[in-house]
Amino acid sequence: MTPAEARVRAEIARRGPILFEEVVEIALYDPVGGFYATGGAAGRRGDFLTSPEVGPLFGAVVAAALDRWWAEAACPSRFAVVEAGAGTGALARSILAAQPACSAALRYVLVERSDIQRLGHARHLALEDPAAAFASAPAADEDHHDIAAFPPVGPIVVSMADLPRLPGPVIVLANELLDNLPFGLTERTSDGWAEVRVGITDDRLAEVLVPVVAGALPEARVGARVPTFRAAARWVREARELAGSGGRVVAFDYASTLGGLAARPWTEWVRTYRQHARGGAPLEGLGTQDITCEVPIDALTPSPVVSTQAEWLERNGLDDLVAEARSLWQERAAIGDLAALRARSRVSEALALVDPTGLGAFRVLEWQT
Repeated sequence: MTPAEARVRAEIARRGPILFEEVVEIALYDPVGGFYATGGAAGRRGDFLTSPEVGPLFGAVVAAALDRWWAEAACPSRFAVVEAGAGTGALARSILAAQPACSAALRYVLVERSDIQRLGHARHLALEDPAAAFASAPAADEDHHDIAAFPPVGPIVVSMADLPRLPGPVIVLANELLDNLPFGLTERTSDGWAEVRVGITDDRLAEVLVPVVAGALPEARVGARVPTFRAAARWVREARELAGSGGRVVAFDYASTLGGLAARPWTEWVRTYRQHARGGAPLEGLGTQDITCEVPIDALTPSPVVSTQAEWLERNGLDDLVAEARSLWQERAAIGDLAALRARSRVSEALALVDPTGLGAFRVLEWQT
């Protein structure tokens, strides 16, 4: 029995069958036995790959988008970007390596609740104290006359466990975060909708269906399931509040609609991963595998502007970066030096990022505030 399963069993013994989303919360984020507390992570040495781990190209395109948004805001001297669910910091590293024009103004906040992954930020990035990074009070001379305050030159990078409180506008980024937040399940029965809870039967963790009065759910056959995304809906609300007037929330994830999910077997859109392979059933080996769920866009309010990842990347300069790489590769292929190899790699990365059967089919959800 894993520590996460022991925690789930203790909760069931104390309270009776518990919500499926509570099991997911424990399995992923329990501070003792949760997947992310015990070393689970994205990356080639981790359990799964996300777009930033494919290579630096994804971050370079995001950096170009940051420059555009900074310019649209009239190039402020402080430009706050918060990356939620920052994981190992791969996206932050590639954005900074791209040296965007907004770098001197950039205040980049990595938000990651996993203590282990947050410790890794300091190994790869020069971190600053959050209070110093966002200090805004003007200095004063000995006669108490205000002196014009010159903000420190960026990029300034900080790492935190929770979303900060910052004056807007703020850009909030989230790459494959929403699918990794705790989610519940609801099943259509012959008597209506029922909530999936988890209890113990024959000394095994087992699903228990509890009738509920469902809200706006799609028409569905008996046996169909849809996810409930309370945690994700709450995160969107908090992220939009953080973005403030003139800010923006941008989330990259694999997504669908409630009706689309109800029409498919739930085991297609609830997935587990371990060491770059599909894992077992969600209730197996709690804490030893990642548990994810496709995001139902229509369960999030207000409705975001939606595009595919391929469309978003191309709209934000992917083609120019790839053309530049192709030109460099053709120029230096005979030499075969590091610059040539990096250029060839960039072309390969682009193909992976826009692949319509893979990462290119991910959705980009955007809220302007």
